[in-house]
Amino acid sequence: EGVKDYAIFMLEPGGRVATWNAGARRITGFSEEEIIGEHFSVFYTEEDLKRGHPEEELRVASSEGRYQEEGLRVRKDGTRFWASVLITALRDEEGTLRGFSKVIRDITERKRAEEELRENEQRFRTLLQNSSDVITVIDFDGTIRYVSPAVERLMGYHPEELVGKSVYFYV
Repeated sequence: EGVKDYAIFMLEPGGRVATWNAGARRITGFSEEEIIGEHFSVFYTEEDLKRGHPEEELRVASSEGRYQEEGLRVRKDGTRFWASVLITALRDEEGTLRGFSKVIRDITERKRAEEELRENEQRFRTLLQNSSDVITVIDFDGTIRYVSPAVERLMGYHPEELVGKSVYFYV
């Protein structure tokens, strides 16, 4: 109950929610009264439902002991969020499936930061590729790691001729 950053709950063998914690309420927006007894497919996108994704997760967890992924999930209000999901099959002493534990962590901010980093890297790469100046990236030991295409126009070298060589090669 004290865990607020993770949704931790139990599923019956058929996928219906059996227990609910405060973190699950905070992340999904569903209260315990609203979700207990409901099928866990309410957390999935229409695309995932059409592909039979929720049932596949339980099948894999049942046969392999656990299922883990990162993917989009749906909150009570219909908004989507990125989730890190772990489903673990729970068995009794005889090996009979009794249900599943499910842990969800909201990783939306991490995914947003990764996308922003990708966009920044792409802008930087475009700037380097299209600069009229020769831009060179050099390791601490003086090894050339990157040379912009302008080196061909200004110095007559193809960039790939210089990558891996010492900067002193052409200084």
